[in-house]
Amino acid sequence: MKYKKHFLFAGLVLWLLFVNANANAQLNDSVINFLFTSDVHFGLIKDHFRGRDKVSAKEVDLAMMHVMNQLAANHSIVAGIDALVITGDIANRMENGVQSATKSWNEFKEVFVDGNHLKKANGAKSELFVVPGNHDMSNAIGFHRPMEPKKDAASMLGIYNLMFPNNQVSKFDSSLTRIHYSRDIKGVHFIFLSLYPDSAERVWMEKDLKNIPLTTPVFLFAHSIPDVEPRFFENPNGLHDINEHDKFENLVPERYKDGKDVKGETHIEQNGFVDFIQQHHNIKVYFHGHENWTEYYDYNGPKNNINLTCIRTDSPMKGRNSAKDESKLAFELVSINMQTGLLTVKEVLWNARLNSNEPGWGQVGTYHLK
Repeated sequence: MKYKKHFLFAGLVLWLLFVNANANAQLNDSVINFLFTSDVHFGLIKDHFRGRDKVSAKEVDLAMMHVMNQLAANHSIVAGIDALVITGDIANRMENGVQSATKSWNEFKEVFVDGNHLKKANGAKSELFVVPGNHDMSNAIGFHRPMEPKKDAASMLGIYNLMFPNNQVSKFDSSLTRIHYSRDIKGVHFIFLSLYPDSAERVWMEKDLKNIPLTTPVFLFAHSIPDVEPRFFENPNGLHDINEHDKFENLVPERYKDGKDVKGETHIEQNGFVDFIQQHHNIKVYFHGHENWTEYYDYNGPKNNINLTCIRTDSPMKGRNSAKDESKLAFELVSINMQTGLLTVKEVLWNARLNSNEPGWGQVGTYHLK
């Protein structure tokens, strides 16, 4: 009888362990965690960082990546990191003595590829998703101010080959080598765009979304703000080229329609994007960099006729606030619970405790995806 009780107790323990393991597996399958940063700007020098002056972007970004690795390893905070997303400006524009895009891309790989030890909940290596920024594109196609060298497409080529390992290219062509792609992660459709959802990107997105159920939440990732700047578009004047007089940068394959001046509005361009959002109600969140501070806000469009959740993140090198106060340096920890339909984004103040790898916490946003 004594042995029978022991046997039953052991069986109960094993059953509870199995149930707990199964519950944890189901939870891991329904929760998505990813880290989000932008505008890492290799080639720049930070005036002050952790008690030192004139610190390179490589050193600053390496410190941020180290904190990310430490955060992911602390399972009391997060069970695992499914992905790291970086929305552009990998290399700074090659002006005023800034190093070449080739050198910047090599430093990026050293920090965010070789130095990236993030793991998913199951122990597998986390995904790395990268899109280009306006500095990366300008380095590749030229700029209206002098650069040295005049062109260097290394970061654009590097991003493309990193994201499309089975379709490697050796020459960048802005009209053919488009860096846009999508991934499905645990019931969410992630779309990664080239700079901004311009008319050409929307044609591609329409095809991409054709077989995505309307019940599937869709996230967009791009470098540009949704109220895009005129300079991103193709020059509407003369030869439609990049020149010092007009100052259009020809970053996207859509000609500027709101006028002739780079200081004008972008109502026509934005309304095209707004119309697309209205036709695809499962697009829930727009993630971007470019303006370099943390903000969770609603984009309403020029006509105030949509309400799109936007998540803007800080830059380790050009932060509007963190450049003045390095304790405000931040990246975002984004968690999606597909069982509850909730997205939570937390601002990780990765340098809040100077010379420490233990982060602090800033603002928090919670959003319903259903």
